[in-house]
Amino acid sequence: MKNIADIRKEYTKGALEPQEMGHAPIPVFREWFHQAITSEVLEANAMVLGTVNLQGRPSSRVVLLKGITDGGIVFYTNYASRKGQEIAANGFVSAVFFWPELERQVRMEGQVKQVSAAQSDTYFYSRPRISQAGAVVSEQSQVILSREALDARMTELLADESIKIERPKHWGGYEIVVDRVEFWQGRPGRVHDRVLFEKLSGIWLKSRLAP
Repeated sequence: MKNIADIRKEYTKGALEPQEMGHAPIPVFREWFHQAITSEVLEANAMVLGTVNLQGRPSSRVVLLKGITDGGIVFYTNYASRKGQEIAANGFVSAVFFWPELERQVRMEGQVKQVSAAQSDTYFYSRPRISQAGAVVSEQSQVILSREALDARMTELLADESIKIERPKHWGGYEIVVDRVEFWQGRPGRVHDRVLFEKLSGIWLKSRLAP
């Protein structure tokens, strides 16, 4: 087995110049995300979402980006899940995108708010029927008796295709309204480029960070 300490990769695919990145982060993120899609990055919309409970204990998991707004990004989940409970307790979260094919990373921080019921409905009913059923039967993050019991509930719900699967009230979207966004580009020798956008008193300030 290879020594873990010896695992390393040189980054050579790009560079960042703050003066070329505009005055706000969302247009830059839109462009980077478009480049990730066109470069066929694997799971380009996958992001690591970090939440914190009232005891200050953090937890992270991968969720999928499902929208970009003028103020931030949108994802959907079970409001009663662990992440949902922690968002209710502490509305500040972080999100990280890593696109190794482009040697890029984006880190976001901000406050979360639920999207409208109408927006959640629109997305829910655009999903495949099996995914709709999954949102109904899964008591996300709760202990369950067995996989067989879960599969049985899915089979029962999907048995009659004439029945519309209603969006459960505990499932819907969140928007992360960002106030801090960092763009990272890998560079040789680990002397990476980092450009930070930070919103202070409603104004975006931009700076270069040491690697």
